[in-house]
Amino acid sequence: MAKNYRKTLFNDAVQALQERHGSRASYARMDEGADGTPDRLTAKELDYIALRDSFYMASVNADGWPYMQHRGGPAGFLKHIAGNRLGFADYRGNKQYISTANLAGNDRVSLFLMDYPNRERLKLVGHAHSIELADDPAAVTALMPEGYRATPERAFFIDVIGWEWNCSQHITPRFTEAEISAAIRPMADELNQLRAEIAALRAKEEK
Repeated sequence: MAKNYRKTLFNDAVQALQERHGSRASYARMDEGADGTPDRLTAKELDYIALRDSFYMASVNADGWPYMQHRGGPAGFLKHIAGNRLGFADYRGNKQYISTANLAGNDRVSLFLMDYPNRERLKLVGHAHSIELADDPAAVTALMPEGYRATPERAFFIDVIGWEWNCSQHITPRFTEAEISAAIRPMADELNQLRAEIAALRAKEEK
């Protein structure tokens, strides 16, 4: 868990509960020297982000209600731009615009990225804003995955200030159709080879 992630989320109420349940001392030692400087994304986080084909993004509306939205696309659609800035294109289709409206009033977001086969998860917190296609077409279209057929409306940009890796406990492994196909391909190839050999033996015996 990176230092600024703890400094951002471990407010007085959280720390009081940690004190009550006996975990505060260990976190306090970890927090020594934390000054609020954004936690720098490393190659480990960026490589992980580049492989994801979906994530969840939470924002809060003007009435204080949280909203969680699932975003998906080709692997790598959430792109690293520079430093701690990430971005992704938003496409025509969803007409609710809840996240877009929420960010206009409160730019704080939390992202949850999952790797189910490897039972890993990465949580990011940061500040986000959107740019409409009409206002900056180049910035929006630059975030479109190559060959992805969809009509962009805007782009979201997220400046990450903290991150945390979570343990694998309670993550149920789940696999995509492509991952399952890749896993069973050697067995399928072997089965096809055996079938061909059996067919050849039968044909030889019938002669």
